[in-house]
Amino acid sequence: MRISARADYAVRAALQLAAAGETGPLKAEAIADAQDIPHKFLEGILNDMRRGGLVVSRRGGSGGYRLAKDAQDISIADVIRVMEGPLVSVRGVRPPELAYSGPARSLLPLWIALRANVRQILEGVSLADVAASELPGEVSELAEAPEAWTNP
Repeated sequence: MRISARADYAVRAALQLAAAGETGPLKAEAIADAQDIPHKFLEGILNDMRRGGLVVSRRGGSGGYRLAKDAQDISIADVIRVMEGPLVSVRGVRPPELAYSGPARSLLPLWIALRANVRQILEGVSLADVAASELPGEVSELAEAPEAWTNP
């Protein structure tokens, strides 16, 4: 799985909004500055997040963006899906739509297992979890393994 800059920026922007909580809407410029995201790029991301139902916006001097629902109710997977579509695909196709033959036949359950694990992690972590630095135990355990931090 590859996390694009667009998805990374979207998650970071959503986390900035989660951290702001109910203090009022944040302007795109403030989010861009806080997360070192190019402002124009962020505007497009925020528009996609608005269309995807993750954020709401208000115009005017006291306007800006805020999360459309509680940060606990938005998973990291939700944000990535709005930006990129399915979490795991093979050649742009969802694994259940694939078919293999011969010695490649067991690739399909491998891709399905990969998708299940990615879903388990990304759907199990909310914006509130990350914003509060309180990752679920199983995620923290995976991240704490020394081999997780090295490239083979």
